[in-house]
Amino acid sequence: MDDQQQRSQPTRLDSRPPANSGGFDANRPTVVSLLYLASLLTGITGLVGIVLAHVWRGDGNEAWMESHFTYLIRTFWIGFAASIVAALLSIVLIGFLLFPLIAIWFAVRSVMSFMKAQRREPMPDPQTLLF
Repeated sequence: MDDQQQRSQPTRLDSRPPANSGGFDANRPTVVSLLYLASLLTGITGLVGIVLAHVWRGDGNEAWMESHFTYLIRTFWIGFAASIVAALLSIVLIGFLLFPLIAIWFAVRSVMSFMKAQRREPMPDPQTLLF
């Protein structure tokens, strides 16, 4: 490419790929979703994710991001409460059946948020308990 062609190319100041460009978009809801998914292996990154979600929630984000933060914060706290109930029910062995179900629910919600965040779409119903 010669010097004339380089100057005619627009320079992007924003390093993020545009929405729907096919590239990976490391936006804030995506980061929280990935931290949640990593917590299924590490256990600790979910705590980092919930802290970031609470901190970033009040930063005056776009509406689609706010819906993700609501969804992800609810995902963490509902999963946490369900895990406590499962731990208590483990005394009578029922809780051991609940832990895998909670993990699957947590993973599916995290993946749903991740996929929509990559397309910069809002969560349809961030207050829902299901998916």
